[in-house]
Amino acid sequence: MTLPQGLVPRPSRTPTKRAPNGACDAHIHMLAGLTEAPLWDGRVEDPAPNLRYADFLAAYIKQMQDLGISRTVVVQSILYGTDNSVTVRAVTDLNAQEGFAARGIGLVTDQATDADLDRLVEQNLVGVRLNYVHGGVLSWAGVQAMAPRLATRGLHVQMLINTHRHMVELAQQIAALPVPVVLDHIGWPDLALGPDERGFQALLRLLKTGNVWVKLSGLYRLCPPPYGAADAFVSALIAAAPTRCLWGSDWPYIMLADAEQPDSATLLEALARVCPNDETWHQILVDNPAELYRF
Repeated sequence: MTLPQGLVPRPSRTPTKRAPNGACDAHIHMLAGLTEAPLWDGRVEDPAPNLRYADFLAAYIKQMQDLGISRTVVVQSILYGTDNSVTVRAVTDLNAQEGFAARGIGLVTDQATDADLDRLVEQNLVGVRLNYVHGGVLSWAGVQAMAPRLATRGLHVQMLINTHRHMVELAQQIAALPVPVVLDHIGWPDLALGPDERGFQALLRLLKTGNVWVKLSGLYRLCPPPYGAADAFVSALIAAAPTRCLWGSDWPYIMLADAEQPDSATLLEALARVCPNDETWHQILVDNPAELYRF
């Protein structure tokens, strides 16, 4: 079966306000050429054609330089299933670049063994990802059962949910996990319901527990540029827990569906627009990721 092909990443540009020294892009994916790494049978998209791993890596390094980013977190793409080799390669290669540092988030199944989890640590991966929205190879029950073993290894859980569909049901269970939980893409709320929607309000309360973090990312999946329709949500998250907010570009923007391929500088500018002061700007981009990802 022929699958849709991802878009070639847009050339990066310098934003109106560059990130401070030591800033972290806490959410990207790395891809390889169609024949360079085994693709997961359950994927819904192929990587952009005519690009190889070296092309993706060079394009992302250029983006880091343009935005002022020196640290990054490479999140395993579902395009590769539980074969974390492209993510591990990217983390290794970015760490080898002078002045750069990288960590990774891997993907495992419910049946992950102790040896599997030990391997993540050895490969400079710091967490595992659960997609509660679309499903996948790791389940919520699997995460709950695995959590004590993750905790002993200093690994955390990264989780994609919809606040308006899942948060009220899951908040207490998330808070009870013995590991940090990082929620992607501002909780992927329904913007039409407004930030007073009870699931989003539950997220704001959860952030104040201290063990839950949120990525101020994925705005382009929720509204068109310059992403002003998400401003009230991002502002509410920052106001509720400025020490638990992270920023990520989500580059290179795979599985766009109906969303418009974004410009990463515009996404960083969207954060700058709602960030109340330079202290909070530094907190979100430098201090918070340094604490969570141990940079």
